[in-house]
Amino acid sequence: MFLEFKKQVSSALEDAIASLGFQTDDLGLEASQHADIASKLAFRLAAQAKQNPKELAERIAEAIFLPDDSLIGEITTVGPYININANRSYIDETVFRIRKEEDGFGGGFCEGRILLEHTSANPNGPLHVGHIRNSIIGDTLKRILMRAGYDVETQYYVNDMGRQIAIVSWALTQFDFDKSRKPDHAIADVYIKANAELNDNPEKVSEIDSRMQLVEKGDEATIKSFDEAVALAVEGIRETLLRMNVEHDSFPHESGFIRSGAVNRIVEEVKATGRTEVDDGALVVDLSDYGFEKTLVIQRSDGTSLYTTRDLAYHEWKGERADRMIDVLGADHKLISGQLKATLNAIGKKEPEIVIFEFVSLPEGSMSTRRGKFIPADDLLDKIEDQAYVEVEKRRPEMPDEFKRQVARNVGIGAVRYDIVKVSPEKSTVFDWKEALDFEKQGGPFIQYSHARACSILKKAQEDGLWDPARPIDPSLLIEDTEVDLIKKMAAFDSVIETSARELKPHSVAIYARDLADSFNQFYRFVPVISAEDEEVRSVRLALVDCARIVLANALDTLGIAAPESM
Repeated sequence: MFLEFKKQVSSALEDAIASLGFQTDDLGLEASQHADIASKLAFRLAAQAKQNPKELAERIAEAIFLPDDSLIGEITTVGPYININANRSYIDETVFRIRKEEDGFGGGFCEGRILLEHTSANPNGPLHVGHIRNSIIGDTLKRILMRAGYDVETQYYVNDMGRQIAIVSWALTQFDFDKSRKPDHAIADVYIKANAELNDNPEKVSEIDSRMQLVEKGDEATIKSFDEAVALAVEGIRETLLRMNVEHDSFPHESGFIRSGAVNRIVEEVKATGRTEVDDGALVVDLSDYGFEKTLVIQRSDGTSLYTTRDLAYHEWKGERADRMIDVLGADHKLISGQLKATLNAIGKKEPEIVIFEFVSLPEGSMSTRRGKFIPADDLLDKIEDQAYVEVEKRRPEMPDEFKRQVARNVGIGAVRYDIVKVSPEKSTVFDWKEALDFEKQGGPFIQYSHARACSILKKAQEDGLWDPARPIDPSLLIEDTEVDLIKKMAAFDSVIETSARELKPHSVAIYARDLADSFNQFYRFVPVISAEDEEVRSVRLALVDCARIVLANALDTLGIAAPESM
């Protein structure tokens, strides 16, 4: 709803300044504590108009014409600012639209096809705590973009032919594979043993090099051994991702771009730019004019390709299949992602949008799969769910165990996802599971509880014969400050989605969901609902509770968090 209001404000301001003989590409619209939206347009035009900004603001405000169906209400000026408020029809229409559109409310205003790559962890062991920020940011972005209206395909780019995978495939010929373990954990076991063996016996490293050369040459037996190793790890990784409500649409493999000839083609395309040179036997790309002092290696001295080379081919392939490409990458990929974009630009190919995130950590410290020093995401999720069960047991001891387990799963995963995504990607964060699960703080459980509370209110009202969802209502009866504030907060959902989709900042939705839950609780705290004496007022307030339930559920769904009806 807010996007429609903002569009009308923009149109009204453009028409007003045109009638005064001015024009600008920037209307200076911004959020304000004093109005639903404010404009510093007078600042922008003061020099052009050769007039005091305060006086110009008054002229512009007076020139605004509002049609009968406008959502714009009071327009005032404070100094050079033009403050614009929505009218009553904006409030009433928001209530009607939420109830009509339900789970579609707040989206559907964008179009286009997007390929979004995230997680793409090396399949040499389970996901660890350091990976899950990538997964949660990526999946939340997918949900935001889909709600905005985009056709989004998420991809997990599988490294199935690098050195680490060569080590894994070799390890499976040297050590017993424990089939009783989750497959990604069992892969990590043999991978760790293999690295220890190679450290103790350096002469065996040649066996790894040989495997890498054979797979690039298309040796079927070696390719099969790589595929089997990767499939085992990916099976376990997907299981962990699904547990976090993360699902990928496709899993393109690196090796596919070798086999298709795409890697050889991309190397030739880069060579044709005249930027390549041989450095100590390796083929490197000079990107100094793009600001990179360090050259990019795209071919080893033995003729084999690198991850970067295959990544170039992968992005060329993606660019031909989508309007936009988005990659979610850790801060350690800043340099290589910049070089990737520069190289694609140099050969005239579409460049990806890169979302760089700083790392999430635990008080326990850093992690390394190779050394076996890591905290698997599975272990963290187990710990979170166990503690969530304790919290549910305290609050709902009378409920059956199946109910407690389900709520604990929903709350536990919700706590992890919310606590990870609430921080802007470019900021590092330490995940504290105790704080994440604190029901008293305004985190994931607080938002879920607010939704459950709305469901409980409506259920009780229906059981008491006080609530009929089909009954016509009159939103104009909602005049209390907390009622209007809640409606305006819900109306802003589409604007939050639009901004998050445009800026690729999922934390904005997390903050919005928390604020929405707070607005709902403030409304219910200060305004009688079921106990309202007037039947019409009670009915429309219950409808407002229903609206809050819908928009809270939409916000939680966009965050990949379950919206429980009872907690």
